Amino acid sequence: MEILYQDDSLVAVNKPAGLLVHRSAIDRHETRYAMQIVRDRLGRRVYPVHRLDKPTSGILVFALDADTARRMTELFSGGGVDKTYLAVVRGYADETGIIDYALEEQLDRITDANAQRDKPAQPAVTCYRRLGIAELPFAVGRYPTARYSLLRISPKTGRKHQIRRHMKHIFHPVVGDTSHGDGRHNNFFRSHFGCHRLLLCATGLAFTHPDTGERLRLEAPLDDSFRRIVDNLGWADVLNKVPESGHLHKPIYDPHT
Repeated sequence: MEILYQDDSLVAVNKPAGLLVHRSAIDRHETRYAMQIVRDRLGRRVYPVHRLDKPTSGILVFALDADTARRMTELFSGGGVDKTYLAVVRGYADETGIIDYALEEQLDRITDANAQRDKPAQPAVTCYRRLGIAELPFAVGRYPTARYSLLRISPKTGRKHQIRRHMKHIFHPVVGDTSHGDGRHNNFFRSHFGCHRLLLCATGLAFTHPDTGERLRLEAPLDDSFRRIVDNLGWADVLNKVPESGHLHKPIYDPHT
């Protein structure tokens, strides 16, 4: 697991898909965790400050002391961190979009057994920009060809599985998502490309460093399995031609209208 950044108070790594952040009752059989690997590599205690789903790859930040962990957690929970993801989704998504759709809290029967189960849906906003499209001459489902989009996604809130649930809501589920995706397209990617992972990667984080006050921008490259899919779908040069950020102004789903 590559270390992307390290100073006296923070360390950021590029977490591979399929690796838990820390020990969880949901996956009792797992014996390796990102927190454990980073701790052993650095030879010191590390503190998780945000979530990254097990099947999602990309930037994962740990604090190196309890006070920094508290301040970083407040940054993440207070919307003080700009997050960028890349995803391959089913279908041709709009060129830009803002998904404003409240999400009910998803509870796990094991880890959230004592949690309140009648909470109202929480506000959730996700912005995206389409970077590329691809059409393959294969019938997957009822259509004679299979269409896909490469998206740069910026969640503005941090709800559980927000990106995956929002993309499902607008009928462009993330390829490889076994919980909220389309099983036919997941199976096609497994058989045709040998792809057995969720095609979602946390590629960028930007925030004000809690110690120095300077703006810190972290970037993670796509791993080999994700890059291979990007290449196979004809998007090898796309990522170098599109700016990292841009103004997204076109709301497409608003539950209040």
